[in-house]
Amino acid sequence: HVQLVESGGGSVQAGGSLRLSCTVSNERYKNRCMGWFRQVSGKEREAVAVDESGTWTNYADSVKGRFTISRDLSKNILYLEMNNSQREDSATYYCAVSTSDGCYGSSSSRPEFFRYWGQGTQVTVS
Repeated sequence: HVQLVESGGGSVQAGGSLRLSCTVSNERYKNRCMGWFRQVSGKEREAVAVDESGTWTNYADSVKGRFTISRDLSKNILYLEMNNSQREDSATYYCAVSTSDGCYGSSSSRPEFFRYWGQGTQVTVS
């Protein structure tokens, strides 16, 4: 079993930056495929960025060049650096971990690929 705890959300002005963190409780999962998703009320949860232990990353077109996913294996933390934030980035952000080491390309863009989820952290861009 593993618990994921997000932090770092909050309010930011358009053009500003935030860094989200996701602490993974079980070290056995630190090398699994992990990702960040976001959801706006009334809409489906969408993939923002996924990471295969730093060997492969993928981003939604809407955040490419602005967001960066990374992880600190020594601390079991997944990060999402959000730069040049836009109003349309406002959402609840969730981190997730798969039971698979590999992200298997586009498979990891679907929420169903991931087994465990954090509670979410709100990001508001104004």
